[in-house]
Amino acid sequence: MTTPTALAAARAAFERGDHEAAVRLVTQLLDERPGDDAAHELRARAELALGRTAEAERDAQDAVRLDPEEIRYRELLAQVLAAGGAHHDAATEYRRLARNDPRQRDWALAEAGERLSAAEADEAVEAARRAVRLDRADPSAQVALARALVRTGDAAGAMAASAAALQLAPDDPAAREAAADASWLTGNAAGALAAFRDLAARSPGAERTRLTDKARRLYRSRAGALGRFVAAWPWLFGLALRNGWLHIR
Repeated sequence: MTTPTALAAARAAFERGDHEAAVRLVTQLLDERPGDDAAHELRARAELALGRTAEAERDAQDAVRLDPEEIRYRELLAQVLAAGGAHHDAATEYRRLARNDPRQRDWALAEAGERLSAAEADEAVEAARRAVRLDRADPSAQVALARALVRTGDAAGAMAASAAALQLAPDDPAAREAAADASWLTGNAAGALAAFRDLAARSPGAERTRLTDKARRLYRSRAGALGRFVAAWPWLFGLALRNGWLHIR
């Protein structure tokens, strides 16, 4: 093991946001005394903060190898895998964690999100249902279930789950977006477009752009020739959406 003072210095660097220094200090520690699982964990977290997901994954894997029973290391590995785009592998790690503690709702929710990112909608539904069973009054669980059911094409289920989420958290943007997605799936394009417009108007920066793009895809799928022309120009569509000039049935 490394000396507590040396590891504490590296941890202090990490906590004050000097992630490069944390990596450098931990590397020195591991060069002198290899095989310290806590040092690998700390370096993985610093590398993750720096966006070096490949290096962070190696250190997280080393921490797990050195202490396979430490839940914190496996959770870190799942986070690193997700950040690196390995969504199926991240979901597998979250599922392993959830099997060890079935009462942990956060892991079920994390698995559901990673399953959706991995285009594994049926598995996402299963994970989200586990989260809902643990706490039906959790709006995040109901949103996760609604999103997964939308992906599987289960309009009735998605509407029920999104309605439950809205009842629990009527002002939650995630719940309102899930309800809009469910409305789109049921054929209520006008209602979905109005919801996306309202959400975009209340959202900042990149989130506004994402929601506007979603509204544009919806509008383009239902509009006539003139509408498709408007939708072909993002700036024009954004202007029309903000001013309420767009209408579909």
